Amino acid sequence: MSGPMPWVIAIMVAMTVIALAAGLALGNAVSSAKAEIEGGVTIQILEPRADMRAEQARRAVDSIKMLPGISGFRLVPQAELDALIEPWLGTGIGTATGSAIPVPALIDVRLKGPATPKALSTIETALKPIAPSARVDAQSNWLKPVFDAMVSLQLLAIALVALLALALTAAVLLAARTALGANRDTIEIVHLLGGTDTQVARVFQRSIGYDAAGGGTVGLALALVVILSLGRRFAGLGAGLVDNGALNWSDWLLLAVVPVLATLLAMITARLTVLHALRKML
Repeated sequence: MSGPMPWVIAIMVAMTVIALAAGLALGNAVSSAKAEIEGGVTIQILEPRADMRAEQARRAVDSIKMLPGISGFRLVPQAELDALIEPWLGTGIGTATGSAIPVPALIDVRLKGPATPKALSTIETALKPIAPSARVDAQSNWLKPVFDAMVSLQLLAIALVALLALALTAAVLLAARTALGANRDTIEIVHLLGGTDTQVARVFQRSIGYDAAGGGTVGLALALVVILSLGRRFAGLGAGLVDNGALNWSDWLLLAVVPVLATLLAMITARLTVLHALRKML
């Protein structure tokens, strides 16, 4: 670790591991969230008058019981609705007499299958005669823009990993060429003594391998410190999407393989660079 090359590789590996961890976490969050809300449907009773809203909600619940393909449902209590809107609108919005902001009644429905347009149409048809103010929405539609943004960030993380791999290759190539130029006279003597290009390349390959292994280990350690620190901070948010983005054991195994792959890439790059340069040099 005395030269600059191991530290360059350490930085590259650390950034690669962090970017890869971010991509894996985003992928886990999207997959888990989609699986949880795939069959979720929300019914809003938009009637402004509280007595009629409560009556329509009761009728809607009775009607949902009779529909096929329903695995469960729940009429969200008014107290829970008040707690959801309290940070923005204050307290007592849904219960105050003559309130100017009527809070819709919400019914959370779980389907046995995905919330397809046909399933939504069936629910809407059943509710229209008894709850004309009902609005039926698939929960996945609400979060589709969020999912699209997270997928875009995941693709960005993958692209960053690829760019870092190219940067590592370029750094090793430059280091190998610099070392060849500095040791040109020695290499010529080795050839005069019967040394082959393969033997010379093996020396450079082994040297770069040691640098990459040491730098990769340090880079992995630094990245793990950053990932664990960020994970602890995000865990304190208590958000569903954040909790679903936790890394599993296979993700950690993949992160641990990054230094190994970086070392192999560095050794292969060094070997090919030296062999190509030696053919042009001698």
